[in-house]
Amino acid sequence: MAMTPDQAQWFADTFSSVVRNVERAVMGKTEAVRLAVTCLLAEGHLLLEDYPGTGKTTLARAMAQSVQGQSSRIQFTPDLLPSDVTGVTIYDQKSKEFEFHAGPVFANIVLADEINRASPKTQSALLEVMEESRVTVDGNPYPVGTPFMVIATQNPIEQAGTYRLPEAQLDRFLMKTTLGYPDRESSIRILSTGGTRPRSAALAAVITTQAVTEMSQLASSVHIEPAVFDYIARIVEATRTATDVQLGASIRGGLALTRCSRVWAASQGRHFVVPDDIKMLAVPCLAHRLIIDPEAEFNNVTGEQIMVEVIGAVQPPTERVDD
Repeated sequence: MAMTPDQAQWFADTFSSVVRNVERAVMGKTEAVRLAVTCLLAEGHLLLEDYPGTGKTTLARAMAQSVQGQSSRIQFTPDLLPSDVTGVTIYDQKSKEFEFHAGPVFANIVLADEINRASPKTQSALLEVMEESRVTVDGNPYPVGTPFMVIATQNPIEQAGTYRLPEAQLDRFLMKTTLGYPDRESSIRILSTGGTRPRSAALAAVITTQAVTEMSQLASSVHIEPAVFDYIARIVEATRTATDVQLGASIRGGLALTRCSRVWAASQGRHFVVPDDIKMLAVPCLAHRLIIDPEAEFNNVTGEQIMVEVIGAVQPPTERVDD
C-alpha cells in the first residue's frame, strides 16, 4: 500500500523532531544530521571522512539517545582483532559450556572510529554484520537487533599506518559525507554551553527504536514514477562512462540511491519522489563507490567532483513515462 499524504506529514514531523534533537548536541550541521537520520531510516550505514574533533562521536551518541537506543564506540587500531569487534565464545568451567560474550558491535548505533587504521582482516569482521545485521562466531549466528547502523570515520589527513578500505566494503556504506568545522555562530554556542559532560548525554529520547523500524517500513511505500527510476538508472550508467573513472557505480549504488530518496521525500512531507531528491542524494550515495583512475586521483580529482559533472550532464525527466 502506498504512503498517504497524512502519513507523509507525520513522517516529516517526526523526522524533523529527531533532527532538531540531535542538533542540540551537533550544532550548525543541519544537512549532515538530516543525511545521517536519512541513512538510519533507510537501514544503511554512514561513512564520515573528517578531521578529529568535529563531533563524530557526539553525532552517534545523540542519534542513539534520540531514538531510545544504545550506542557503542570501537577505536580501530592496527592490533585490533575481529573478536574484539564481534565478540568471542568462552568456555565456562562452572557450567562446562561455551558461552558467547557479545562484542561492542551489539548496539543500535556503532561508531567505528578511524576504521582504516585496523587490518583488512578486522575490517572484514564488519562486512557480515553490515549486510546481514548478524555476526557468526564458531558457526553460530547472533542477530544484533534493529535498528542497526554503523557510523565509520576516516581521517583524511593522517594516512601513515592506515589500510585503505576495499571497494567491497565501501560499497556497503549507504552514504558518505562530512561534518566539517562549525561556523562562527555555532562555535560561539558550543563554547558558551560546553562543559565536562558531553552534550549528547543530556538528550531525551524523541521516539523509540520500534518507531524507527515502523518509519523504515513506511518509507518503503513512498511512490516513485517510472520516469524517476529511469533517471536513477541513467545517472548510475553515466558514472561508468565518466571521464577519469576506472569503475563506476554498481546496481547496489542505484538501490542505495532509491532507498534514500524514498526516506528523503517522506522527510519533506511528500509521498512521492521527485528528481530534485535524486540530485540532492546522488553525491553522498554514489561518489564513494567510484574507483577513480590513478592518474586523475594523483591530480586530486575526487568522486564528488565527478558526480557533480554527471548530475549536470544527465537530464532529469520533465514528464511522466508510462509503465
